[in-house]
Amino acid sequence: MRAIKFEEPWSVTCIEMEKPHPKEGEALIRVKMAGICGSDIGAFRGTNPLVSFPRVIGHEVVGEVMEISENERGIQVGDHVIVDPYIYCNSCYPCSIGRTNCCTDLKVLGVHIEGGMADYIVHPANMLWKLPKDMDWELAPLAEPLTIALHGIHRGKLKKGEHVAIIGAGPIGILAAMVAFSYGAEPIMIDLVDKRLEFAKEIGVRYVINSGKENLQEKVLEYTNQKGAELVMECSGANEAVRSTLDLVSNAGRITFTGWPKKETALPTDVITRKEVDILGARTSANEFEEAIELLYSGKVDGRKILTKVVSMEEAPATIIDIEKNPGNYMKVNVAL
Repeated sequence: MRAIKFEEPWSVTCIEMEKPHPKEGEALIRVKMAGICGSDIGAFRGTNPLVSFPRVIGHEVVGEVMEISENERGIQVGDHVIVDPYIYCNSCYPCSIGRTNCCTDLKVLGVHIEGGMADYIVHPANMLWKLPKDMDWELAPLAEPLTIALHGIHRGKLKKGEHVAIIGAGPIGILAAMVAFSYGAEPIMIDLVDKRLEFAKEIGVRYVINSGKENLQEKVLEYTNQKGAELVMECSGANEAVRSTLDLVSNAGRITFTGWPKKETALPTDVITRKEVDILGARTSANEFEEAIELLYSGKVDGRKILTKVVSMEEAPATIIDIEKNPGNYMKVNVAL
């Protein structure tokens, strides 16, 4: 079968490799579509310290079930599914309380173990989520990054009528804004790149701020009637942006850290105490797939607005190279198999 593989940083090829065979408790999936994630670009650059090489990439994976063991979700041969790529141990403390994304031995497809940007993949049968049979294959992989946005929103307990200041207008930030709309909340989009802020306006975001050109705190106060944002969702992972969340959040507000900084950020604990802020980490996702699928399928979140293009397997290596060189030209790209 074909697969997209990083032999080492800066080396991406479409290779031929042996088709996998499922063991007990696993399913064989014929992959139909796989998304290229920003973390894949980090792996390509060699800046993602979690990735080991060589590695078949791909964790935004959808396809048709070809073989499957008995499973608790009732998924059968012929069903269309999306893969939950976060394989957990089910025995550590976080797993015992249902927070499987915090597993102490978490294995992520395309990062720690072989991914799914291949003609076939085997995966635990109980870690598949059924898709509607008439859901467009091109749209379906977006459910995985949507779970990341949903997890940050859920951790921050966003409510109808609230403001959510979203730092980082990449795919996760844009999807978070779309979720905010569906929840009846008002997103405020923050980024350094005008092109991305213009895109946010195109999808209906009324309030956008260029943090490199405008006074961030003043603008957020202006847009929230001097209150500050009830929720601030940090999606960029930039240390300066992480620090700024405490300036933007309202008294008694909440902050979710979805971005992943490469080094620690000094935070003013006096402000945390004075404002009595709830600060929450938001790592990957847990139990968000059903909602993500429903939001996309119903059109409450219009995934097509962020889908830049669909390419073939043969085009994927050159596309990954170009995304790395020209990230501003892309939002989301899917690979058709």
